[in-house]
Amino acid sequence: MTAPQLKSIVESLIFISEDPMSLDRLCGILQEYEREDIRVCLRQLQAEYDNPERGVFIAEVSKGFQFRTREENRDFVRRLVKTKSSRFSQSALESLAIIAYRQPITRAEIEYLRGVDSGGVIKTLLEKKLIKILGKKDIPGRPLIYGTTRNFLEIFSLKDLKSLPTLREIEDLAAEGVFEQQEELPLEDVSETALDGSADSLDDDT
Repeated sequence: MTAPQLKSIVESLIFISEDPMSLDRLCGILQEYEREDIRVCLRQLQAEYDNPERGVFIAEVSKGFQFRTREENRDFVRRLVKTKSSRFSQSALESLAIIAYRQPITRAEIEYLRGVDSGGVIKTLLEKKLIKILGKKDIPGRPLIYGTTRNFLEIFSLKDLKSLPTLREIEDLAAEGVFEQQEELPLEDVSETALDGSADSLDDDT
């Protein structure tokens, strides 16, 4: 098959997949093609959809690639798609931020940083599949340790944990009132997938 045909196939696979399509998964499906050829197709598709006049673009999130609608069209999309939204409490945001930046982390360590009991919040974040149990810490009592999930990366449009904003960036966003504008966040019941060390980005090879 020709390069245009391969790009067409990759585009179709990304479009039909419910979850972000990783480079590894694409290579597993398209075994008759070289990894580098598939990588090139992904770059070309991202460039083609990187146009503000297009209603969708290909985002690199949760170690994969996914079609997403543009933020400026959000209100119109919501008229068609009714999503179940959950309002984040301040305590949930604080706990999730602590886990994201300090993982792996125990409940006691979270509560030490927050200064309050966090059992209920941790339970909610687990139910929403934003965090998961990574194992047990090798200290007396063997407390559970927590970390974020692929679902966390997908919801917050993050390529990987390295894409988390720096503290300075968070301070700048807070100063601009961005967090005050983001009162609701769609939390859909999607299956939890463990974070792994595989590199599915276009810049890294496994």
